[in-house]
Amino acid sequence: MNQAIISALEKFTELDEKISHFNSILGLLSWDQKVIAPKKGRSIFAKANGTLRTEAFKLSVSEEMGELLSILSSKESEDYLDDEAKAKVRERNKFYHRSKRIPADMIKEFSVLTSQANDAWEDAKETNDFERYLPYLEKIVDFKRKAIEIYGYENHPYDALLDEFEPGLTVEKLDPLFVKLRESSSELLRRIQSSSYKPAAEIFDQPYSVNQQKEFNRYILPLIGFDMEAGRLDETVHPFAQTVNTRDVRITTRYLENNVRSAIFGTIHEAGHGIYEQNIDPKFEGSVLQEGASFGIHESQSRFLENMVGRSEQFWKYFYPKLQEHFPDQLGNLELDEFYRAINAVQPSFIRVEADELTYNLHIMVRYEIEKALIAGEIEAKDLPGIWNAKMNEYLGITPSNNSEGVLQDIHWSFGGFGYFPSYSLGNLYAAQILHKIQQDVPEFYDSIEQGNFAVIQNWLKENIHQYGMLYTPNELVVKATGEELNADYLVQYLEKKYSKIYKL
Repeated sequence: MNQAIISALEKFTELDEKISHFNSILGLLSWDQKVIAPKKGRSIFAKANGTLRTEAFKLSVSEEMGELLSILSSKESEDYLDDEAKAKVRERNKFYHRSKRIPADMIKEFSVLTSQANDAWEDAKETNDFERYLPYLEKIVDFKRKAIEIYGYENHPYDALLDEFEPGLTVEKLDPLFVKLRESSSELLRRIQSSSYKPAAEIFDQPYSVNQQKEFNRYILPLIGFDMEAGRLDETVHPFAQTVNTRDVRITTRYLENNVRSAIFGTIHEAGHGIYEQNIDPKFEGSVLQEGASFGIHESQSRFLENMVGRSEQFWKYFYPKLQEHFPDQLGNLELDEFYRAINAVQPSFIRVEADELTYNLHIMVRYEIEKALIAGEIEAKDLPGIWNAKMNEYLGITPSNNSEGVLQDIHWSFGGFGYFPSYSLGNLYAAQILHKIQQDVPEFYDSIEQGNFAVIQNWLKENIHQYGMLYTPNELVVKATGEELNADYLVQYLEKKYSKIYKL
């Protein structure tokens, strides 16, 4: 027995746990800042947040971590590490080598910057004042460009950012997937717009009590699998999910009196994230593996629950009577079939989070193309409002009337999330492939939904995806779960089948 390797593994496990505990606290602080922290204190507290984040970063790239990873990555260590330990070393090793050359002061400065940028973004969005946000955005873009040069890349600079959210993904691999999806979505959209049949989406153009919306959301959450004793639902400007630990997963939503769909499907979406985190194997708690495999895999769970389940006819055969009870004046005399078609109506819109299932991917294409060009230095932050509007017109045929419904609508750039947006469409691609496999394994899948039996769904997802956390890479996980690598055909076929029926194409 090699005592040096055993000792290194023990020390590595302790260090991994310490970093994970710091990250849990940082997750809690992030939730607090976005949900309940007094506005005047946020910028002050940003410095404390930056200090803690810097300490966690220092541990991740410390000399001790480097030495331990060197030992545990050696060929001699293979026989002493099980699959779980190897995965932990893989993930820590990747972060170490990626980030080692970034000065700790630079990380602290960026942490403070993004905390302040979040407040600036909120103010800018509320007041339609892009110039208020621009100085922060320019600094964030500058940081990302510098970081990319430190990380290094082979072909396109955007590859370095994609790899952060979806390990192994490159522009070269992503472009063909997105081209196929964009072309098929655009062609289907044209056919839908030419159809004489139009779902009665105007039923949503009336007030729906926010209090009743909240009550309905809290009713469905535990039924679809979100454990309210291991999580909570709150209200915020931009819906998100935040994990403190696998038994404390917090999701948020927003309520709009004149858009009842926003809160319902936003809540179901975030529940998909939350259920994933709640079902990760508890043995991974306190380690780098206690998170989802990637952002794309994570989005597959939220988009799967929101769309493949939550927008299905079978889902509403079960839940529609309860929704009618909450909104008798608006929906009491409306048939289920009309409601189902209305919630799946296709209409190009300005706001991504309120987009229908088909045009949603075109919203992602706008952001993807802009980010690639911005990171490559082909365009600058000051030019974004005009470029955004031009892309929206090109892909969706509409032009925002102001920046709040245009370039300012998303929170992601304020926290430096460049490279994140493709994860949403990747999530749709993964979700359709997962649906195809589930229906093979569980032929009664949609019958179970109609009966309100969501355990059938969650058990399959837990067994094949959720429990593994970050044990496998995204590609390994999707192959393990579905039997093949990511294939865009499943989403193309799913959308074609669904909307051909709804619009009688």
